[in-house]
Amino acid sequence: MNPDRDLGQDLLEQVNQALSLGTPLRIQGGGSKAMLGRPVAGEIIDTRGHRGIVSYDPTELVLSARAGTPLREVEAVLHAAGQMLPCEPPHLGPEATLGGMVAAGLSGPRRPWAGAVRDGVLGCRLISGHGTLLRFGGEVMKNVAGYDVSRLMAGSFGCLGLLTEVSLKVLPRPRQCHSLRLELDARQALAELAEWGQQPLPISAACHDGTALHLRLEGGEGSVRSACERLGGDTLDSTFWSDLREQRLSFFDDPAPLWRLSVPLACGPLALPGRQLLDWGGAQRWLKSYAPASQIREQAAKAGGHATAYAPGDDSSPALPAALMRYHRALKQQLDPQGIFNPGRLYPDL
Repeated sequence: MNPDRDLGQDLLEQVNQALSLGTPLRIQGGGSKAMLGRPVAGEIIDTRGHRGIVSYDPTELVLSARAGTPLREVEAVLHAAGQMLPCEPPHLGPEATLGGMVAAGLSGPRRPWAGAVRDGVLGCRLISGHGTLLRFGGEVMKNVAGYDVSRLMAGSFGCLGLLTEVSLKVLPRPRQCHSLRLELDARQALAELAEWGQQPLPISAACHDGTALHLRLEGGEGSVRSACERLGGDTLDSTFWSDLREQRLSFFDDPAPLWRLSVPLACGPLALPGRQLLDWGGAQRWLKSYAPASQIREQAAKAGGHATAYAPGDDSSPALPAALMRYHRALKQQLDPQGIFNPGRLYPDL
């Protein structure tokens, strides 16, 4: 490849060639989220060469970068300017990319208080299944009115198109941060969190590991100090949150299959065999269990949520309700009518 040539053009040509031949494409970035979704059979189209920060002005709180840019590079640039990504995304590997962050749509411990990945997406550029380069959204906090297609890319796992560039809002890093460990069982912790949620406490992360409640407090020096005095507990090493985000806690060493359960905040402890870790103040439950997938999904559904298996090539997820699948198919038909992008990654017939 000519080093002076824009790799985005090469990606576009590869897509158009695949369209002419009817060849499915398997989009590949750093591969750190490859354990999620169904296996995809297709020719690899690698985004990692299409990298680099396109624009960043700390005073505007907006950053635009190419999809193949390593996530660690983006975070390093923001950290140097005293800023951060609001969604605290997990890397799950050293090669994680910005495009993979958006495509997977995974958010870290700060998610209930700062928003999800999709909430930070202001705009994007992508190559559609028509072989054209499209641009959605913008690069300002107040975006144009209308249907926000760019945010639909978050969590789409590349099924709607090939991301080439993303614009995100960023936030100033908090002035003060302190973490606490409180000796509470899971039921007590959930009850306390429900009550604290109605009060002006600067909580930015809450996790129960089966033995104690872990809290992170962030904000101004006075508000954090006041909250620490009120809540008590022991000081917790702040590395706990990065270890939780990257699944490095001892909980994740259990050889049992890993499940992620998303349930309402008010949901109590779930009656499932295995070990559970409560994140997001209880809205996200990590489960290590050998229980049948049907049992786990049934319990999550009864609680008003859903369950996702963190296993390579898992293909046991249930089909979407017919009404929702119609929307998925209609959107897929508009953006990728030949179905060449990551076919079957989310659902077998999509």
